[in-house]
Amino acid sequence: MITFYTNPQSRGRIARWMLEELGQPYETRVLEYYTSMKAPEYLAVNPMGKVPTVVHEGKVVTENAAICTYLAMTFPEAGLMAEDKAAFFRWMFFAAGPLEQAVVNSSFGWAPKDQHEKRRAGYGDLDDVLRTLVGHLQSNDYIADGRFTAADVFIGSALGWGMQFGTIPGHDVFHAYWARLKDRPELAAANAKDNALIAEARP
Repeated sequence: MITFYTNPQSRGRIARWMLEELGQPYETRVLEYYTSMKAPEYLAVNPMGKVPTVVHEGKVVTENAAICTYLAMTFPEAGLMAEDKAAFFRWMFFAAGPLEQAVVNSSFGWAPKDQHEKRRAGYGDLDDVLRTLVGHLQSNDYIADGRFTAADVFIGSALGWGMQFGTIPGHDVFHAYWARLKDRPELAAANAKDNALIAEARP
């Protein structure tokens, strides 16, 4: 059994989508911000006191990119791990690193002001990151293998969420990519489960 710690108004929605795609039974434990998420019992599982966290056979996995990758590799029968592992790992780490850093920093109102700061930031700036991802998706319908994999759960979530809330500018390539993902029944099932838990997650 997989134990899934989450809050329905969090990045846990990404892991939930992955779990629905996986098709394996799992138990959901809903945590509240600032209370149960910071309680000693949960901090013993994830000392960061944040979600999502997945526990499987005594193994603790945190961070959505790691959760998606671990589940895809542990349950290969789900077909969510790419054969082209170079592309899979490249773009998963790109999204977990440069993309998320650039988006979060930009949303806080900070951007590198010159080439020196762009170099120190490591990812350049948000335009550099988005231009790189656009280039990949212009010639690829999916992140790897030409088909849906766990990389699309993670990166698709980042783009879909970012465009919805305005932290990632809309782009024709991103809209076309998200259109290939957004109507998956597993995503609908994941959203329905999380939406039903929102009241429970409030203190």
